[in-house]
Parts: sequence; structure tokens; C-alpha cells
Amino acid sequence: MEPGALLPDELDTSRDQPPVRFIPTPSAPYQQQHRLARLLEQPPGPADEPQAEAPPLPHAFGARVLMWKQDPSVGEIGTRRAWLPGPVLAGPRDARIAPGTPGIDPVEPNALGDFVTQPDTPQFDAVHTFAVVRQTLTMYQRALLAAGLDMPLPWQWNTSMDTRPLAVYPYGLPNVMNAFYSRTQACLKFGDFIPPGEGGAQLGESARVYTCRSFDIVAHETAHAVLDGLKPQWLLADAPPQTGGLHEAFGDLTAIFLALSQLDQCEAVVAQTRAHLHDKTYLADIAEQFGMALGGASSLRNADNDLTLSQAGTQVHAISQVFTGAMYDVLADMFAYERNPLLDDCAAVLHRVAAYLRGLLLRALIAAPDSAASYVDVVNQMLRIVQEDGKPAIYGAFIRNQFARREVVEQPGTVATDAGAPAGPLAPKVCDQPGARQDRRACCGTMNLPEYYRMERVLDSEAQALARWCAANGRLGECLVPASVVVPVAAVADQA
Repeated sequence: MEPGALLPDELDTSRDQPPVRFIPTPSAPYQQQHRLARLLEQPPGPADEPQAEAPPLPHAFGARVLMWKQDPSVGEIGTRRAWLPGPVLAGPRDARIAPGTPGIDPVEPNALGDFVTQPDTPQFDAVHTFAVVRQTLTMYQRALLAAGLDMPLPWQWNTSMDTRPLAVYPYGLPNVMNAFYSRTQACLKFGDFIPPGEGGAQLGESARVYTCRSFDIVAHETAHAVLDGLKPQWLLADAPPQTGGLHEAFGDLTAIFLALSQLDQCEAVVAQTRAHLHDKTYLADIAEQFGMALGGASSLRNADNDLTLSQAGTQVHAISQVFTGAMYDVLADMFAYERNPLLDDCAAVLHRVAAYLRGLLLRALIAAPDSAASYVDVVNQMLRIVQEDGKPAIYGAFIRNQFARREVVEQPGTVATDAGAPAGPLAPKVCDQPGARQDRRACCGTMNLPEYYRMERVLDSEAQALARWCAANGRLGECLVPASVVVPVAAVADQA
């Protein structure tokens, strides 16, 4: 008998089975058309029975993505599938976010409209970076809607005549140990590099670190873009040091809040810390892989710290950690207060508390002064909003106590309790000195771009000073070309 031939019994049995047919996987255009058709179809019903309205068309869209849920070095989390509920086109791109060019070839969705690609490839990095930027923007848009503020979060350059999206370059800075948000280029750019030292030299390309793969770094840089759209003056280097600290702190806090916007990460944090946020956790560590590549012990920054303003000076990197640390303490206090394992899951409580706190911070930043904002400005706005929201009085006490401990505000009397709310705004304790300049040397790439230093103004002032000197020395319109090369006016007229 030939190999693979069927036995008689097998042949007889197969007669009762339906023929096997090849069913091709539907193409992406077919899937999209099918979804739209299903939305537009109305089931027949009695004439007097009202028909349910079809959901808006954007609800027909959405894409699954495969992404790093934290830094690649955080093995406990690894990669996860995530769902982006809005329309996502090849690139990936949508109305607010687009891939930068030149860079990675556009990533096409699969037959189901999803962007699930192999890790450690350019396509995966493009999808991951887009997903984190999109999740960050969506998170803050939801926070505003939850507070009853129906407003978009525009990019800084957006006007009625300019609705350009934010361009994202996952491989935008080859061999650069940094990443940045640029207002003038309307983009985010992420660097990649081989770590310095013997380890990097020995491993070569296999040791290359891609900042676009860091959940924390992408969220941090996106936060700069979000805040710059709301407060354009805050990113300028001639603002007071605490204003710069607010920008950097908002970036780090965004990475924390974005992690806690996902229930699986809340569960991981609760399990890792036994529901005590001051235990060692990856949540408080910002940009682990990047920090270790630069020779740090565990991360670039640690949100669970005890820095005070008098220790920070004018170094924006340090100043930001004061605000970030106070907000992390407030998060831990609120979570401990709300946690009741007998009634509710701890991860769900952490998810809920973080959602309120990130919305509280965003609303306070919006309400703060448009220029020269200080930490006390934001703290007082948070206290006002907490009271207007009808939250427990102890929420305000948590905020006052933690920021007083960091020397941001004066503590009114004894340590505040749930019944000890002050009558008016809190006074600052440690303030920026008049004329103090920001020291941005240890900050991310965004804070060190020349465009935020008003370089054009510096160049213009130098040119104007030169013009004044020339005027004072009788050089009004004089031609400094040597006489031997001056062409007579008559000769020019003849040539014309």
C-alpha cells in the first residue's frame, strides 16, 4: 500500500463526514466593510416599536496591539495585548498621532485590523510607541470628561487652521542617549544607543537600548507635549525653577498614572507590594532600563523619595522629584485610606484612586497661572477642587501634610487631620529666589532643546547690539567691500 493511502474502513467512515473546505481569512478591507454594514443594518420590528439608534461609527473601530507594559527590563510584566478603542490606520496613525518620516516603514494592520507584531523588531517598536502615546492622550481626555470638562487636549501648534498631528519617531535619534518633545518640529523623537563601558562594548548591537521601548520614557515625553498644549509658557527656560519642575514632574507622574490606568498593572503592583505602595516596586522606578544603562542602581528616577525643596536648589531634575514624591505619597495615603479588602478588591481600589488623583492634578494644572507657576499654586488648586468635588476632608489633609513635609507649603498649626482644613490658600514655605534661573543640565532632552531657551531672542539682541554700535560709529549704510572690487553705478546701468 502506498504511503498515506486510506484504509477501506477509513474510506467508509469518511462518507458520513461533510467535505472539508478551505475558508480564507477575511481581508482587512472586508472586515472593515463588514463591521460598518452590521452597524447600519436595523433589525425589522413592529411599526409602533421604537428602533434603537445605531452607535456612532467610531465605536465600530479599534485595534489590538502588542506592547511592552513597562520597561523591557521589568520581566514580571513583559508584553501584553492591549485594546485601543478608536480608529487606527496603517502606520499606525490616527487623527492626533502620526508616524514620523523618514523612519520605520508604515506598519499595516493584519486581517482583523490589529497591530500584533513580533517583539524586538522595528514594526513592534512603532506600534508600541504609538500605543503609549495614544493611551496617554486618551487617559487625560477621559480625566477631563469625568470632571465634566468636554474639551480636547490640543497640541501647542494646533489652531483652527492647523490641526497637524504629533509626529512620532521611534528611531529618531540614532546613537543618542536621550529622547525629546519638540514644539517647532511638532514631534517626539526617541534615541537608541549602546551603553558605555565594557559591557556594551563586548555585547555590541545586542546591548543596544531603545528609549522608545520604555513605557515610562514614552509616557514622560508625551506628557511634555500634553502640558505644552495647555500651558505654552511653562516650558520656556526663563520661567522660574519650580515651573520647570512642574513640567518634569508631570512627565514622571504621567508614567505612574498610565501604568495604574491598566488593571493588570494595578494587580501586579498590589501583589508585589502586598498593597503597601511604599514597599519596593517597579511603579516608583522611572525608566529602569535606561537608568541602569547609565550606571544607576535601578532606574533613572525614584518617585518614592523624601527630597525637600531646600535640598533641591535650582536643579530642575531634583526639584521635579520633590513634587513627584509628594504626589506619590498622596497616592499611597489615599489608597491606604480607601482600601478595605473585605468589601473591594485592592487592585480595583488602586485603579479608582489613581484615576481621581490624575484628574485632580490635571485640573489643578489647568487652573494654575499661565506663566511663572509655582508648586504652591498647584497645591492650592488641588485643595480647592477636592473640596468642591465633595471628597472626604482627609483628602485635603493628605495633600497639605505631604507638601508641607516637602517644604512646599507652610503647615497651618499642627499636623492636619480630616477636620483641620485651613480657611484660605496655603502660603509657600520655600520659594524660588527673585531672578533665579533654571538648571536643566540633568533633565530629559525636551528641557534642553535650544528652542525653549528663546535662542532667536538672544540672536536678535546680539544683532541689534551690533546695529547700534555701527550706528554710533558712523557706519550708516556704508559698504565695507574693498574699493578695488566696487563696480561703478554707470557700469551697472550699462549692463542692465
